[in-house]
Amino acid sequence: MSGKVKGILAVVVLMGIGLGARWMIHDDSAVQESSLSEEETEKKKKINAVYNTENQAEIKEDLEQLKQEQTYTQDNMLIKYNPFGTNTQSLYVYFETENPAQISYTIHVADSSIEDFTRTCYQESEMQTQHELQVIGLIPDMENGITFTIAYEDGTVEEKTVSYEMGSLLGTEKVQLSQEDGESQEALEDGLYVVLGNDSEALDFIYYYDNNGVLRGEVPILGYRSHRLLFEDDKMYYSISESKMAQVDRLGQVTNVYDLGQYKLHHDYVFDDNGDLLILASDSKEDSVEDMVIKLNISTGDVEKVLDLGELFPDYKASCVENTDGELDWMHINTIQWLGDEEVILSSRETSTILKITDLYEEPKVDYMIGVEDFWKDTAYAELLLEKNGEFVSQGGQHAVTYVEDAGLPDGQYYLYMFNNNIGVSQSRPEYDWAEAIENVQSKPYEGTTSMYYKYLVDENAGTYELVDSFDVPYSGYVSSVQDMEHNTVVDSGFAGIFGEYDEEHQLIRQFTMEKEKFIYRVFKYDFEGYYFS
Repeated sequence: MSGKVKGILAVVVLMGIGLGARWMIHDDSAVQESSLSEEETEKKKKINAVYNTENQAEIKEDLEQLKQEQTYTQDNMLIKYNPFGTNTQSLYVYFETENPAQISYTIHVADSSIEDFTRTCYQESEMQTQHELQVIGLIPDMENGITFTIAYEDGTVEEKTVSYEMGSLLGTEKVQLSQEDGESQEALEDGLYVVLGNDSEALDFIYYYDNNGVLRGEVPILGYRSHRLLFEDDKMYYSISESKMAQVDRLGQVTNVYDLGQYKLHHDYVFDDNGDLLILASDSKEDSVEDMVIKLNISTGDVEKVLDLGELFPDYKASCVENTDGELDWMHINTIQWLGDEEVILSSRETSTILKITDLYEEPKVDYMIGVEDFWKDTAYAELLLEKNGEFVSQGGQHAVTYVEDAGLPDGQYYLYMFNNNIGVSQSRPEYDWAEAIENVQSKPYEGTTSMYYKYLVDENAGTYELVDSFDVPYSGYVSSVQDMEHNTVVDSGFAGIFGEYDEEHQLIRQFTMEKEKFIYRVFKYDFEGYYFS
């Protein structure tokens, strides 16, 4: 069967079409942007309504009612465009098969420059008779042919194709990015590049791009940026503004929105072993910013402060001054990594220092620091520095520090890798000369030439760290990320608006360039297995 499903939408009429959804607008500062055009303001209100769980529950109820009205089969599928509003390039699909089957789909458009997009859908069981899916990857402003492949237990296969004419995106990002192939002939890793924090003065989104630089997902958020995607118990978590986190199920329903109250989140978050979220934050009632960690209980929504770095570094904090924005941004924590046993790794951009904190929930203390010895000399904290093992240039203004256990290493040893921005700027200590401390470090964020991927071997037993791997990447004074995958490394150079993938020999396989207003904050690659896909 080939059915024609019509889905051309007016740009500002986004979500819940045909479901009778009652969009409830609740106040949010993100809607009050005076700089937005009338059209953008209307879009903003619609997006704001997406992150209202009462709206979402009503949409879910409407879908359940539709499912009961008739029998849906592979010849008569229930298909709704983006009913929950959380991905403008998606369809909700429901149908039943007489015998257990596994479902995959391929999206095809007439444009020969856009390759087909094929994925196997996640199901609770590999073979089952009920199939409720979120199909992602549709191409805007084109007719999309979606071929469902139904693979039965006995080995037989059936194909059904529907056609869907998709309307426009909410945002203005390119559907196909410009790309450049490098010297490496190695294969790219499976997955989708997720662009986080392509900060905009208008609307803000998370973007999914495939290995050919084709946009496969546009996820609207309230404002600010998302910092990474986290997955736990069949749900996806991400930040949607400076004060809110969202919990979203695999069908796209927003099942919870968490308000952080007096705290403003920034830069990063991670799950602990209890399933609570640890979030980097600023306390709006305090005199400093970006120097705290809060804990969000995702079951109750309770928020509590678990770490104030000002209590661990009181003398140093007292010696710092406000920046040009009038803020006391004396640490500027930009990464948190959970090690287990109430231990975390933090990355401080302002001090170009990596911190390990222990006993986080009882009596937090600094276990060690990795940083420039000269920066910390004549302070009470110098004795906390690990010793550098070997001759190499220390990291400067690092981002996306990542903790990696390795079964081949003895206890007490592990790896930390990072995007080494190679920048030395501390507005809270304007008298400090980073150029004297770090060879060839950049002192003007927008005028540098080289940043690096850095990987340290940390030996807690010996109290040392050494550089075991590095390579040059496109320069970015602030922001940016690196991600080691099974074979390759994904690199985002935020100031350049470039992200790419490098092989094990550090040769470029392919890189993509985005149009940006400011920068691309991070790019991580996710396979979405166990969520969208099998």
